[in-house]
Amino acid sequence: MNNKLGDQTIIFNNKPRIISNYSIVGEKEGNGNFKDYFHYILKDDLFGEKSFEHAEQKMLQFAIEHSIKNANLKINEIDLIIGGDLLNQIISASFTARHFDRPFLGVYGACSTMAESLAIGSAFVNGGYFNNVVCATGTHFSTAERQYRFPLELGNQRPPTSQWTVTGAGSSVLSLNGTGHKITKATLGKVTDYGIKDVNNMGAAMAPAAMSTLISHFQDTKTTPDDYDLILTGDLGKLGSEILMDLMEHNGYKLGKNYNDCGQMMFNNNQKTFQGGSGCGCSATVLNSYVLKKMDEGVFKNVLFAATGALLSTLSSQQGDTVPGICHAVVIERDESKKENKK
Repeated sequence: MNNKLGDQTIIFNNKPRIISNYSIVGEKEGNGNFKDYFHYILKDDLFGEKSFEHAEQKMLQFAIEHSIKNANLKINEIDLIIGGDLLNQIISASFTARHFDRPFLGVYGACSTMAESLAIGSAFVNGGYFNNVVCATGTHFSTAERQYRFPLELGNQRPPTSQWTVTGAGSSVLSLNGTGHKITKATLGKVTDYGIKDVNNMGAAMAPAAMSTLISHFQDTKTTPDDYDLILTGDLGKLGSEILMDLMEHNGYKLGKNYNDCGQMMFNNNQKTFQGGSGCGCSATVLNSYVLKKMDEGVFKNVLFAATGALLSTLSSQQGDTVPGICHAVVIERDESKKENKK
């Protein structure tokens, strides 16, 4: 049985399903374009905690617990938790895992972590190694800003190319048992570096990685952009999305109206986030709210979810290094048993 297409794409013949999902976001995100789709919107970005770092951990724990509950499972029925975040040593994910007493894999793909987690989790479930796997990630604006940029108290002016790190967490439960939309393929990306050094221009740094993975996916699977109802990157933002469309067209692939980006979609124009949203929590919450809900309704049937990440650190930036990018993609196909929900 052939489980691989080309150099970078794997096939999940058993088609693991997303049997439940959950999203939690901050107040600013809750006032954005998807306020009617998120499961829970915070009224206080501290979430009752003493620090934003503890609030980030609490959000991630909250999302995982509720996705497990929505799957009608108990915590001891979860075989593996896969997750990551943006903080040093992925402390939000690993510290959150302390509460569950379940096997844990910490992964780091920056803002691509949700797609990376889904690809790894699908491989474990598809291979029969685990029955139920949780894939989750999250970020917080206030933790990411003071780690990667400036102390919040300084009130530094943000340049026009910058994005707004999303406060939010998303979680999906994968299984072969039950109903849910199916993950059928994954294209694992390569680290791509076009020499961008500006840490406030992540879209430009990540767009080449998105181009690399999308072209590899289309070549490996013998598909075109027109074969998908939605091609969704995350989180390139407005400028990064424009760069990606130019790069793709230069290579013979025209992204049409079925293309969009989680960062570009997250906030409305009145929220003054410049290029839009970013962070692990951006694509994780958009996927686990709006996208899967629209798949329930039959609006999307075949989604190519290609989350992108900027693989920088505070240390690499201080040393003047460039910002490499990565993009991982998964194909999600609609569960046709949900036809009765179609609008």
